Amino acid sequence: MSAIPSTIRPVDDPALLHKVQARLDNLTKPPGSLGRLEEIVRWYCLARAEFMPELPRKVLYVFCADHGITAEGVSAYPSEVTPQMAYNFAGGGAAINALCRQFEIEAAVVDIGVAADLDPSLPILARKIAPGTRNFAHEPAMSRAQAEQAVAIGAELARQAVDAGATLLAAGEMGIGNTTAAAAVSAALIGCKAAEVAGRGTGVDDERLVHKTAVIDRALDARAPDAADPIDVLSKVGGFEIAAMAGFYLGAADRRAPSVVDGFIATAAALAAIRLQPALVGYLLFAHRSAESGHWRQLEAIGARPLLDLGMRLGEGTGAAIAMGLVAAALRTYREMASFESAGVSNRS
Repeated sequence: MSAIPSTIRPVDDPALLHKVQARLDNLTKPPGSLGRLEEIVRWYCLARAEFMPELPRKVLYVFCADHGITAEGVSAYPSEVTPQMAYNFAGGGAAINALCRQFEIEAAVVDIGVAADLDPSLPILARKIAPGTRNFAHEPAMSRAQAEQAVAIGAELARQAVDAGATLLAAGEMGIGNTTAAAAVSAALIGCKAAEVAGRGTGVDDERLVHKTAVIDRALDARAPDAADPIDVLSKVGGFEIAAMAGFYLGAADRRAPSVVDGFIATAAALAAIRLQPALVGYLLFAHRSAESGHWRQLEAIGARPLLDLGMRLGEGTGAAIAMGLVAAALRTYREMASFESAGVSNRS
């Protein structure tokens, strides 16, 4: 397996940016009138290092894993839901499947650490590191080697997807307890208390939210993850799917392919990946602002402005799938609109 990418080329080409902007300004519209669609075009062209890219071939991987921290009573749902939903993804019955069909996105499901033996005849990629993480309230969630393995698996899957023709990638997740892990990772990397990033996840009530926040704070004190070392953070309080998504973004950027980042859990992964390789941020488009309360804090730490605010908090990559449709729409306008000259339309004086 290839190692974790050690260098990501910065997205910095003033000449290409000028050329793309000149085309945008010469299309039959007032300058800037397509708003953030024009921003998307600039982002995609720079990430791909192409002036006139083809419409994107979109691929989304859903990473599934379980979490030992659920033993602390931090979730409204039992861990049995993780393998059940993995089967639902494989059967095409989840929200992300419907959205992928709508927006012509190729979807794949990955078992990176489900605490059950999944049916090998189903279309689920078997990359299981262990049957779930350990309970990080009492011990590190995983070893450092396992964290590195998870990141490397994600990176390799992204590289393989790009080598097979994908040009726009996204990652989704499923794992009961993973909002707790994502909050812990985020709090450690940002340097804040759990209350700033922990939310209701699958819908816990007020009493359980207070309990969840206290569990995270105690675990962070006990595990003492090193904020300057994202792998240490992931190993001590993270999840296999969070680490794999971090690697997925890095692997895509290693092949000059941009990624769309979903909501709270995906942004925790992106935050860890950016801390590993700061140049990665130029390859990421943040799909939406999640209704999960701590998402704004993650976005603030990254300096990201999400495209949408639909009140969504499902995960699975659902917000990213919708945003991938917007990326395709933006690029179609850029590619197919006429210029003032070709259309015979008078430009501004």
